[in-house]
Amino acid sequence: MNGSAHSTPKVLDIHLKRGPAGLGFNIVGGVDQQYIMNDSGIYVAKIKENGAAAQDGRLQEGDKIIMVNGWKLENLSHSAAVELFRTAGEDVQLRVQQRCLSQQNGPFSSQSDGDSSPSFNTQTMITLVATAALATVVGIIVYKRLRGPRSPF
Repeated sequence: MNGSAHSTPKVLDIHLKRGPAGLGFNIVGGVDQQYIMNDSGIYVAKIKENGAAAQDGRLQEGDKIIMVNGWKLENLSHSAAVELFRTAGEDVQLRVQQRCLSQQNGPFSSQSDGDSSPSFNTQTMITLVATAALATVVGIIVYKRLRGPRSPF
């Protein structure tokens, strides 16, 4: 079926020139911090405003980074991937698999090519707030039922 969400993801080669703030994106993933269950790949968590990646415009949040300067990112720990980005030089060639529509956002934090900053997933936060509210209501109902009717004594 053409145009379906299950189509083969597109692979792009992207050249970025490191700017004053690095490459301008944060990453998540690795063999020790899987972003997507049963996938130890490295993914773009956040694109920083006015950074090299944002100025280029092709790299998107959720994209999987397959290679950096010819080095495959398979079976790397998160910290090893971060180090590979830090030492990649000024001109960085990325091979990227664009995200699939079916992929979901992952954890709350990520690490970039030179710093650490929180990444916030609004949908996950809404889910957490709704779950907490539901748990509170259920707790009140259970408490009232267990307490039973009060005697006037």
